[in-house]
Amino acid sequence: MTDVPALASHPWFFCGIGGSGMLPLALILKGQGATVAGSDRSRDQGRTPEKFIWLESLGFDLFPQDGSGVVSAKQTLVASAAVEDTVPEVVRAKELGCERISRAQLLATLFNAASLGIAVGGTSGKSTVTGMIGWIMTAIGRDPTIMNGAVMKNFIGPDAPFASARVGHGDIFVSEVDESDGSIALYRPKVAVLGNISLDHKSLEELRALFGDFLARADVAAINLDDAETAALKKGARSSVTFGIISQDARISAGNIVEEATALTATVRDRRDDSTYSLALKVPGRHNLYNALAAIAATNAAGVPVGEAVAALGSFAGLARRFDVVGTTPAGITVIDDFGHNPDKVSATLATVKAHPGRVIAFFQPHGYGPLRQMGAELAQVFAEKLEPGDVTILCDPVYFGGTADRSEGSERIVQLIRKAGGAAEYISSREDCGRRIVEIAEAGDRVVVMGARDDTLSAFARELLSIMTTRYGDLT
Repeated sequence: MTDVPALASHPWFFCGIGGSGMLPLALILKGQGATVAGSDRSRDQGRTPEKFIWLESLGFDLFPQDGSGVVSAKQTLVASAAVEDTVPEVVRAKELGCERISRAQLLATLFNAASLGIAVGGTSGKSTVTGMIGWIMTAIGRDPTIMNGAVMKNFIGPDAPFASARVGHGDIFVSEVDESDGSIALYRPKVAVLGNISLDHKSLEELRALFGDFLARADVAAINLDDAETAALKKGARSSVTFGIISQDARISAGNIVEEATALTATVRDRRDDSTYSLALKVPGRHNLYNALAAIAATNAAGVPVGEAVAALGSFAGLARRFDVVGTTPAGITVIDDFGHNPDKVSATLATVKAHPGRVIAFFQPHGYGPLRQMGAELAQVFAEKLEPGDVTILCDPVYFGGTADRSEGSERIVQLIRKAGGAAEYISSREDCGRRIVEIAEAGDRVVVMGARDDTLSAFARELLSIMTTRYGDLT
């Protein structure tokens, strides 16, 4: 990656350094030689202590979120736009006259400095596609820098248990980019990837404008022709490598698809020369086949032969919390940890789990009160339609770590909407009590799916469920 000496030459302070968007950026800056300190509300509250112990072992200076770590006007404060002006770090930075930069502005600066930036956009699948592209480029020796919002299993090691970033020395920077705050407009990609567009944080009209401009800025775009919204934007791209399963116009396509409980195989076809390649994925679900085709098209747009990309994906291990099978009890109760939090992601997860027999217990922790108000009705419809008689959805209160969010409308409304649409759902306020209910009703052959975002402790919750059910039920078969 192109060196950015100006960024590494002065100290940085990250407010919320343990967050999924902040942590990889902090790792990349540190890897480039910068001095990086930070604070996090999760650390102060005792959540995921192992993450912060690891960061300190890497040389990050961590402080309570009380402003004590902001000590010099030379420091640049990194804080998301959602961080209130009353947060002590923000107050202290203003007093000292520190420069403040948003997470998106910093990422865009790093990304745009690379000579070959590959930006991954879309409503769903961004983290997986980013991980796949990053792994392909690593496997073929291109030594990329990768910025991801999720932990990439291929890069986990004793010295990197939370591998949501990889610091490389090649000319490639691979990153997912966010449309929810409009910051996607900051990026100048050589290759732009667009997998799908659906309702999430903004209206479809706003999304069409943002993603259309995103494609127009890139030298080459990888575009999904099976998604009507993304296909409609193809005409605005300078050049494109298209992909799809259904569309006969897609350059990169797939057939002979065999879905298994934890894997998938298919034949990838390059229609430009009619060559075919056998793809074997270690991650399940039709949505992951689309993710793989997006990664193949994107890397091909960057000069990688299709066959090399397909071969590399055979050893792609997946991402943490992306249909992550935690384990199966001796009684045959399987626990799955998943990041599903918007209608598209939850739908893909439930479709994958329902492709195979067995009752589903779907636990869902909403990732905020605001998102629940915006997309709650669509989420309820997904749970009601994707699950069958005998399945059950259990919701606890939305995640809340403090702040000024309007908490007047919560999970009770979603449960009512699920029931109204014909689904079975229960509302239980606390997550702990939800766990007790799941253990109480679980039976041999059930699949328990733990879903939600913005809360790293959900993975620990899933592991605890597996442990308790293993101990309590033993072998029920």
